[in-house]
Amino acid sequence: MTPEDILARPAKALTEAQREHYFENGYVGAPGVVGADWLARLNERTEHYVEVSRHADGDRRFDLEPNHCPEAPRIRRLTSPVDMDEVYWEFASSGPFVDVAEDLLGPDIKFHHSKLNFKWSGGGEEVKWHQDIQFWPHTNYDVLTIGVYLEDVDEQMAPMGVIPKSHRGPLYDLYDGERNWTGNIQDGDLPRIDADSAGYIQGPAGTVTVHNCRSIHGSQPNWSERPRPLLLCAYAAADAIAITNLVARAGHGNEMVRGEPARWARFDPRPCLMPPDWSKTGHKSIFQHQQREAAQ
Repeated sequence: MTPEDILARPAKALTEAQREHYFENGYVGAPGVVGADWLARLNERTEHYVEVSRHADGDRRFDLEPNHCPEAPRIRRLTSPVDMDEVYWEFASSGPFVDVAEDLLGPDIKFHHSKLNFKWSGGGEEVKWHQDIQFWPHTNYDVLTIGVYLEDVDEQMAPMGVIPKSHRGPLYDLYDGERNWTGNIQDGDLPRIDADSAGYIQGPAGTVTVHNCRSIHGSQPNWSERPRPLLLCAYAAADAIAITNLVARAGHGNEMVRGEPARWARFDPRPCLMPPDWSKTGHKSIFQHQQREAAQ
């Protein structure tokens, strides 16, 4: 569907101004979309997994910071929370995220994957500028990621930054000069992206972040005294077909969450960089890819 066709449909979660901002700029922030009841349930399960992580060395469900320890857990990411806990899946498949996705993608929607990034206090790691779609290409670019801040987030807590209108620009190479996957835009390309124009999404707990799969985004280290947990779920229009096997073994990957499956795939003529073959290399988190580059 075109943006005009989607905007002609009644909104379910976002205002018209918020929908228009997304289509124009490639991202939007929306306070108050996720209510107190959902926040309480999500935070209860999140606190549970923080406790589990205290003794989680070698547990692939957790991506841990190097200085993580039982006495002071520091999780970078909870991997695929929807496959770990029914509360996360209930939220991702029937909660307000699906209404947001319909407001921006149209009536037929697939779930792709989820993650919970913690951005721990006292230096939770930066996420360098990157675009998402090169990690998991689809046949078109009607794919987006929706997040919710589980705690209040202000400018000192390294909120997510997105470069306006970058979804209309080029896709960048996420490999280095030796063809190693780094998961971030290379230093030589950074002068082209106008990082000074970035909009930073902040707000109270329950604020939703949305960014298109082509939008350039990232965040700084969190040097505040408060963690910044952000639950993220990616969704695609039904006719945007995944062309890699990233979620092939996931319990809910490519599962329809609203509307009807597509009978025809829709192809965007713009090319997309292909990632490594994750079935051979194993998929790591963006933190692991980017921090490995920094350590070399």
